[in-house]
Amino acid sequence: MSAAVDRAGPSRLGTWISASRPRTLPAAVAPVVVGSAMAGHDHRFDPAAAGLCLAFALLVQIGTNFANDYFDFAHGADTAARVGPRRAVASGLVRPAAMRRAAAAVFALAIAAGLGLVHWGGYWMLAVGAASVLCGVAYTGGPWPLGYHGLGDVLVFAFFGLVAVSVTYLVQAGRVTGLAVLAGVPMGLLAANILLVNNYRDAETDAAAHKRTLVVRFGRRFARAQHAASLCAALAVPAVFWAAGFSAWCLLPVMTAPIAWSHVRRLAAGRAPSEYVALLGDTGRLIGVYAALFAAGVNL
Repeated sequence: MSAAVDRAGPSRLGTWISASRPRTLPAAVAPVVVGSAMAGHDHRFDPAAAGLCLAFALLVQIGTNFANDYFDFAHGADTAARVGPRRAVASGLVRPAAMRRAAAAVFALAIAAGLGLVHWGGYWMLAVGAASVLCGVAYTGGPWPLGYHGLGDVLVFAFFGLVAVSVTYLVQAGRVTGLAVLAGVPMGLLAANILLVNNYRDAETDAAAHKRTLVVRFGRRFARAQHAASLCAALAVPAVFWAAGFSAWCLLPVMTAPIAWSHVRRLAAGRAPSEYVALLGDTGRLIGVYAALFAAGVNL
């Protein structure tokens, strides 16, 4: 991979690390942790299968971020007027062709990792892997980019929540249960909040580029309500597990309520782009903390 890097700018490695968008990666790790924890609760935890799920999830997420960097530049969504962190292609640090090749290479690695899961989940895992990669590209690429038509939040909720947790559980336990699907709900909601904060920050430039995210379509007040509702729903899910017979330890994620409330206040009070960048990172950390507490709670 080649990159045009300004001598005064970041290193080549630093540029590619930044392009992978580390703040978003907890959204790929957390559902694998939760799905594996559910398998562990049922005495079916398989470290090899869990490891492949983790590799696949991370590679799809990084490939999607690379593709997003390229396609947002191609569509004119990332320009000099952008208020968030600079993007590799738009800022001239990486040539478009290099980013396109990098995205294809990472997606190819993801597919290779997914092939390993056929041993546990059967050949229909090929369809899951193909759908994941296709949606990663279609989020900002293709003739009808999903993220440009307000479907990004739904896509994130489905794939980083319901699908990721259920498939992680399935390849270890050999089946999918209603509780495993339910465990994916808070993961999907919290992952969607990462996207929401990003889109909230970029609302003006997205609107100018005709990127019709939910924030652009329905406004900031709607976005704040969606953000708060997602947090409340995520915090309510552990109570369902408690009612289903899990020990009171499953309520550990509720300990994140003060953090969630601070995020609601920060989204409403934020004015400067740097405040939203900080909130984006903290939103990623929140899903990681929630997943760790959930995993511990369901196995105590």
